[in-house]
Amino acid sequence: MANVITIEDPADPRLADFRDLSTADRRPDRPGGRGLVIAEGVVVVERLLASPYPVRALLGVARRIEALADRLAPLDVPAYVATAEVMAEVVGFHLNRGVLASADRAVLPSATELAASSRRLAVLEGVGDHENLGSLFRNAAALGLDGLLLGPGCSDPLYRRSVRVSMGHVLRVPFATLDEWPGGLNMLRDKGFTIAALTPRASAVPLAEAGLGEGGAALLLGSEGPGLTEEAIEAADVVVRIPMSGQVDSLNVATAAAIAFYELGVGRNHDTSRKTDPTADAAR
Repeated sequence: MANVITIEDPADPRLADFRDLSTADRRPDRPGGRGLVIAEGVVVVERLLASPYPVRALLGVARRIEALADRLAPLDVPAYVATAEVMAEVVGFHLNRGVLASADRAVLPSATELAASSRRLAVLEGVGDHENLGSLFRNAAALGLDGLLLGPGCSDPLYRRSVRVSMGHVLRVPFATLDEWPGGLNMLRDKGFTIAALTPRASAVPLAEAGLGEGGAALLLGSEGPGLTEEAIEAADVVVRIPMSGQVDSLNVATAAAIAFYELGVGRNHDTSRKTDPTADAAR
């Protein structure tokens, strides 16, 4: 079972996984650095514990560690208990959620492997905002998407802010990188996917009229502001839009994605009668 250890010294070397989280060039979750996964808050930590990511350690105030006792019981990892003040000195800011966990990265599927086991995918180009990326993963989980493929210019989904905004769903929704761009889209086409580029341009087909509810569909989504590049749009089989009224011509990429995921039939065909996730997003 987890080894609960009380920590009083913020300089304790055993807390290295959690140190200086606000310092960009020393962050332990940078892909070019130690490449750790950092989960924040009881709900997100629970999802990390249930994920394939190998847990290394936890750090939290006593009541948060106690709230996780049942989940920690079968694990052989250290759970460090400290005061809120000691935690703030270690991580570099006051942590409202009261608990952190660190993990090593899991082996990711290849883009080909993910496509082979999927019918509905989102393919992202240039989504560099960590909060948008986290929201996209949360929407994908909520609406039953099979996975996400990351094209050029996308930020790291396992960056702490993305993990937090996704409510930990980035740890359970499969993703892979699509290194060849936009040529890698041909692999999806060869596997029977219709590739649909989402754009606000008036000449695009209204999403509901594009006939994407049948067969495999891969939805291309671009960055906030510029959207998809011309080469990505030209590589698509169909260009689609979400009809809007008034003077609004576009939506936040995560909001637009949620609408599109639902319109693809993912949300509407999803089994809403299933039992509630025991790590539901209620505030804790």
